[in-house]
Amino acid sequence: MITLTAGEIALLVGAELHCDKDLLISKAPVFDSRLATPGCFFLAFKGENVDGHEFAADAYRNGSMFALTTHRIDGPCIVVPDVLDALTILATFVRKRLDKLTVIAITGSQGKTSTKDLLAHMLGAVGPTVAPAGSFNNNLGLPITLLECDERTRFCILEMGARHKGDIAKLCDIAKPNIGVVLTVGTAHIGEFGSQQAIAETKSELIQSLDKDAVAVLGTYDEFTPAMASLHEGQTILFGEGPDFQVRATDIEMRDGRPHFDLVTPAGRDAVGMRTVGAHQVSNALAVAAVGTALSLPLELIASSLSTAEISSKWRMELHEMADLLIINDAYNANPASMAAALRSLALFAQERGGASWAFVGKMHELGQTQATQSATIAELAVELGIDHFVEINAPEYGSPAGEMMVHQRATIDSAIDLVDYFAPGDVVLVKASRSEGFELLAKAIELAWTQKSGVTS
Repeated sequence: MITLTAGEIALLVGAELHCDKDLLISKAPVFDSRLATPGCFFLAFKGENVDGHEFAADAYRNGSMFALTTHRIDGPCIVVPDVLDALTILATFVRKRLDKLTVIAITGSQGKTSTKDLLAHMLGAVGPTVAPAGSFNNNLGLPITLLECDERTRFCILEMGARHKGDIAKLCDIAKPNIGVVLTVGTAHIGEFGSQQAIAETKSELIQSLDKDAVAVLGTYDEFTPAMASLHEGQTILFGEGPDFQVRATDIEMRDGRPHFDLVTPAGRDAVGMRTVGAHQVSNALAVAAVGTALSLPLELIASSLSTAEISSKWRMELHEMADLLIINDAYNANPASMAAALRSLALFAQERGGASWAFVGKMHELGQTQATQSATIAELAVELGIDHFVEINAPEYGSPAGEMMVHQRATIDSAIDLVDYFAPGDVVLVKASRSEGFELLAKAIELAWTQKSGVTS
């Protein structure tokens, strides 16, 4: 964060100052008192179940200089009517001050976090880069990420999520992106938006926010995203796997579940062999390559970065190699597109290893009235892919599709662990559901059960 005094912050946000005005702030704020360090300040949010004001003293002990609060408390504080509004004002100010900073904003129905990780790896080789931890993609996480930037920061990568129309437009008002990336418009959150068209309109707010000298980077994996080019008067770069796109992939092969392809850009052609798992990573890589193209980075740097990057965010297609068993932990989230991609990876790994494929799946949330039909479609895809065992945990909406696939229905995670007794050496296991289902616990339980069964540690 750029260095500001407590007095300057209070003046910026129109607050009551109840601390030394000369206190220096040099680090981004935190809303978890356990993460406070010297040089930061604490955001005292009041939620339904927890009041952050009660943890201000803990934040002080850990190094926080003061707390941003909505009422006077014991200890140094700055009092504002609304903590989130004050945070937004401060982040907007800092963004304007950092006029040399290049901000890259990413949105899409799936792939945002993986793309962010790949992009951070590439840009980190060019200059100081700030990227959000996990999925810090809302009106709280985005301002905090921006405030991590200072005069030395060259690139800031931001994820932009949305629950309602207008959410992304508000984030863009703060961030003022130099490059806007829309990956794809899918059906995730369709229960909240009502239609894919409504989702597209919300994602397009990013492109509509761009200045003429900014660059729009658009995927070509659905009918809505490439059409957003008409909303931007400046440069637009399309990426995909067709022959007419500026950034594209050709000669795609899957080796050990990982994509290998030739990357083609206006600068030429170079080979990419990715370390990340799944054919769906090709589109994420192309988005990153398109950003690199927009920044005029050397093709060799782009290709080598894509070939050496790994996904750093937790529970996203993590491979756990155990004694004669492979577990694919993709428990972070689930929607129809990501579920389909994960099943394809499972089928490929099982084919290469010669064992049976086990898909432990849970609910896909936020699909509204389409949940039953979209879940049934996923189950049918599993049959088409030749998945051997399909384990539905508290998710009867997947049904029992016709075919040779064995369908196992379990009410809870604990009741599904007994299936480990039927695993054989060489089998491959996928664990995937929406985040709130807690399937990371299932992945750990399977690991433990297999270790006990095989008698060999991983």
